[in-house]
Amino acid sequence: MPVAYLLLGSNLGDRATILHEALQYLQDAAGTVEAVSGLYETAAWGLEDQPPFLNQAVQLRTSLLPEKLLDACLATEQQAGRQRLVRWGARTLDVDILLYEDIVLHTPRLTVPHPRLPERRFALVPLADIAASVVHPVLDRTVAELLAACADELAVTRLK
Repeated sequence: MPVAYLLLGSNLGDRATILHEALQYLQDAAGTVEAVSGLYETAAWGLEDQPPFLNQAVQLRTSLLPEKLLDACLATEQQAGRQRLVRWGARTLDVDILLYEDIVLHTPRLTVPHPRLPERRFALVPLADIAASVVHPVLDRTVAELLAACADELAVTRLK
């Protein structure tokens, strides 16, 4: 079965509990969670005047095709009470598909690999915890190489 890498993020409510419950929901709805990164507190990106996020990367083995996996990710967000009011705004849960095997996909609903992955330290740092040697299928660089080259200077701090 294919492997996908997801990023979970939350900056509203009990962030750690929300991420933990999201892992359980994804396990039930989308496949087998094979690895998770540490929890990272990260400054908000894009719309910076909001509370910090907790982020966590997930390695998921799934039988779902990318668009069906997106449906499971969106359902997981809804389960956590996500409301889409403002782009990049505060949210109880955000689940992004970062990578899905070596697939390159552009549809009206989904782009894989995630188009802004190389410029987001808050995604690359946790992803490097579990997938440092995975190669980005478009840029032909490992996650570790992307992280080393990332110009994003927003704070990303691992929680104990």
